[in-house]
Amino acid sequence: MNLLTPVTLGAVSLENRILMAPLTRMRADKEGVPSPLAMEYYAQRATAGLIISEATQISELGKGYPATPGIYSEAQVDAWRKITDAVHAQGGKIFLQLWHVGRISHSSLHPNDGLPVAPSAIKPAGEVYTATWALAEYETPRSLSLDEIRQLHAEYVHAAKQAKLAGFDGVELHAANGYLLDQFLQDRTNQRTDQYGGSIENRCKLVLEILQEIIPIWGNGRVGIRLSPYGSFNDIADSDPQKLFSYLINALNTFNLSYLHLIEPRATTAGGSDQLLADAPRTGQLFRPLFAGKVVLAGGFDQAGAEKAIADGEADAIAFGRLFISNPDLPRRFELNAELNPYNRATFYGGNEKGYTDYPSL
Repeated sequence: MNLLTPVTLGAVSLENRILMAPLTRMRADKEGVPSPLAMEYYAQRATAGLIISEATQISELGKGYPATPGIYSEAQVDAWRKITDAVHAQGGKIFLQLWHVGRISHSSLHPNDGLPVAPSAIKPAGEVYTATWALAEYETPRSLSLDEIRQLHAEYVHAAKQAKLAGFDGVELHAANGYLLDQFLQDRTNQRTDQYGGSIENRCKLVLEILQEIIPIWGNGRVGIRLSPYGSFNDIADSDPQKLFSYLINALNTFNLSYLHLIEPRATTAGGSDQLLADAPRTGQLFRPLFAGKVVLAGGFDQAGAEKAIADGEADAIAFGRLFISNPDLPRRFELNAELNPYNRATFYGGNEKGYTDYPSL
């Protein structure tokens, strides 16, 4: 068994275990409609066993960066439909990642300059891109009311239905990297005193409720979830991550999901740098034994490390990010042990075809 061996994730059969990780590229228009270039970009990478789309906001208030795509409007669905058709025409499969950034945002990105929202009114450390691509300090977010949390449920359900209309093969719930659902999970950001705060059970409640509501739309075999235990990106932390994520992952077993997608905390800087933390906990080792289904790992893998994780039973598939940016035909290059194109970090976010659709295939 290796990276090129077929695998089944729930209801989806894949030709290999090389997944394209969700990659924010910030090339959508101001209405959150994916660029026409995105058709070519994703179709070029259709030999991935599965493409997981860039993080895609479920609502206007879910947006945290300029030029990221949404899935809540008809125009967005129409654009995504062209992308999924292009991927399917090349024999590929693609899931949509459902995203709400919560407090990792800026009021200039929202209707009527509305403040970002969060479980609790706790300001993140650091800076954020505004609507004009300028950097500004994070604002103190507004704590969501119970009525707004009920509305949030409806927005996730609507987005999951929209993803089906757009022709995706499934959805991944983004509950990682310090964004809204992760903010509810972890106690640095969740200091609520109602049914969504306090105990681990209460902090996991929102994620589990949303899964329960989107599974009937897709079937459990076409729903995955992404988590980042021990991650620190976007000023996230928990006082007992082992206990928190052990509870959550055990609870996920009842859903019979397509897969559990874990980010290795050695790569916790996400898009920020290539530095890997050598002494970081290994989430594959820690949490793989707790999950009854298929596990996807991401975060700092090269081909050799990925093959080892699969051989050791830590993962059933590996998601690659930066290597897929610069190598549209990554599975073929792995198969041939071919040289990899180097990536250009300066073109990761924003721009045009440069660093997006112009990397050569073999």
